[in-house]
Amino acid sequence: MTLIKSISGIRGTIGGEVGNCLTPLDIVKFTAAYGSWIKKNSKAEKKAIVVGRDARISGEMVDQIVTGTLVGLGLDVINIGLASTPTTEIAVAKEGAAGGLILTASHNPKQWNALKLLNSRGEFLNDKEGKEVLAMAEREEFSFVEVDELGKVLRRDDYNKIHINEVLGLKLVDVEAIRKADFTVAIDCVNSVGGMVLPELLEALGVKNVIKLNCEPTGHFAHNPEPLPEHLTEISDALKSGKADVGFVVDPDVDRLAMVCEDGSMFGEEYTLVSVADYVLSNTKGNTVSNLSSTRALRDVTNSHGGQYTAAAVGEVNVVTKMKEVNAVIGGEGNGGVIYPESHYGRDALVGIGLFLSMLAKEGKKVSELRKKYPAYYISKNKIQLTPEIDVDAILAKMKDMYKNEEVNDIDGVKIDFPDKWVHLRKSNTEPIIRIYAEAVGKDEADALAEKIISDIKSLI
Repeated sequence: MTLIKSISGIRGTIGGEVGNCLTPLDIVKFTAAYGSWIKKNSKAEKKAIVVGRDARISGEMVDQIVTGTLVGLGLDVINIGLASTPTTEIAVAKEGAAGGLILTASHNPKQWNALKLLNSRGEFLNDKEGKEVLAMAEREEFSFVEVDELGKVLRRDDYNKIHINEVLGLKLVDVEAIRKADFTVAIDCVNSVGGMVLPELLEALGVKNVIKLNCEPTGHFAHNPEPLPEHLTEISDALKSGKADVGFVVDPDVDRLAMVCEDGSMFGEEYTLVSVADYVLSNTKGNTVSNLSSTRALRDVTNSHGGQYTAAAVGEVNVVTKMKEVNAVIGGEGNGGVIYPESHYGRDALVGIGLFLSMLAKEGKKVSELRKKYPAYYISKNKIQLTPEIDVDAILAKMKDMYKNEEVNDIDGVKIDFPDKWVHLRKSNTEPIIRIYAEAVGKDEADALAEKIISDIKSLI
């Protein structure tokens, strides 16, 4: 059983001992700290918190505890029920709320849940803010109000529809072109909130034929909920039969989007952002951002459109910050996270689907043909387990010095850029490991680079 505290919130497994797992007492403690931080720091006129959750089994229990705790602090709650992470983010901004809590452990299995913390813009707290909340929780620096000052709860069930209408209103989402293309679309929503909202979105986009897999929001995930190729055999088999033009897969909170080609092959989660950015940049001149561990293909596509690509530290909040700095028109993360500022500054699978289907309709190509437009990079993902006494920062500093003749970026670990490949080394915030991501043209080349770097690190140890 595990409890992980980070600047973006708290996540853990349900059940077990207080302080070691995500128990009701831990939920109260961290919710109270966040609510107290909001009361202390928020300049929003409406001291209300939006609460949304995915469909995991523990969601209702966590929701009741969170809502009751916020009310006990004297904060009003706008509870939007079963809703995706991007839907909750949009609701915070539209309601003019002081913040938001998303109850989801994202791609983690069903025994996990989490509290994800939003500011008044519907964006994740930054490093400084997140650390302040954690410190307040550690000190139990919160006080509850008397009975006449208790907050109130407003329940809303219309935000999924509001979110869909937001997508339909984007100037690059061409509903008429999608309708004329008469696509058949397969979706796998892993029995969470995507099963509620994706069918509605596709219908609104003019898609008449939808093959639904795992669309009952029961929280009993039909497979490992992280949308990786090895977990997506069911939808792959459905497309191999020739029944659909494209497949879309989302994680439990619908901020990551993976796609499957019409022949059952994987489009590649890294290439979700690449393809959507290609479409956006072909219509809107501008810059792009992704994190250091994302594919170089986004840089290549950006350059081809005359824009400038910038890398950010890993983490959505870091990508968003950098996007604002360089005025990026599209950005995100290589895990299938599309951030389109025209909508909002958050990863959003609904926006990704609307933009991708618009491009597909206009290109008039099969999805597998579209995929061949982009450089065929491969990322090898590895890690080295270390003993707690090993100084990871010292090892990374030595690696930086060892490769000082190459292009090195140290804003988040150490990334070494070679002319035709790269490797990124990062220490984990939660366990004694170094993550090693290497990208090259082809699997063998990427694996060979990763093995070389692992050998270098072991020699230093």
